Amino acid sequence: MNPPGQEAAAVGVRLRTMTPHDLEVVSRLEPELFGAEAWSPATLAAELDRTTGPGADRAYLVAHLEDAAPAGAADPQEAAGAPGPGAADAEPIVGYAGLWYGDGRGDADLLTIATIPAARRRGVATALLNALLTAAADAGCRAVLLEVRASNEGAQRLYATHGFKAIGRRRRYYLAPVEDAIVMRRPL
Repeated sequence: MNPPGQEAAAVGVRLRTMTPHDLEVVSRLEPELFGAEAWSPATLAAELDRTTGPGADRAYLVAHLEDAAPAGAADPQEAAGAPGPGAADAEPIVGYAGLWYGDGRGDADLLTIATIPAARRRGVATALLNALLTAAADAGCRAVLLEVRASNEGAQRLYATHGFKAIGRRRRYYLAPVEDAIVMRRPL
């Protein structure tokens, strides 16, 4: 599978494959975006390790805004994650997402998707989601599954707009705070 790279996404949004150089920034954004449920730097590194090589079964992307200044931000380096040393470019990361596609014979799983608050409602999450749906289809998957907090109505609307339908509920799936997850699925 060839994960999406720098193809055109939403107007003003540029996507690229996440690299090890991005981990410092993403690790810093995780607790800001996910609180107590943030993935640790070690978990993020282990996930990224599974994007290459013969056993690759994941795709991770980062997003940048071409204008480099998220809405409402005086300094994009403060509002977004400034890239670490050796990063692929000097643009701040405003979002990221990951997908498990396994061997491509079954359902893929959207593992994470995040956009910094200053870049929301600018097409970043849509661009990331569309790119990962394409990656899942290219890998041969039949559908994509995801879990979303029951209280996160905005994300549920985004997913529904892109063809996801609620198929179940996982009780007490999230722990901080305790909350059910809505399971959603979209055929490819």
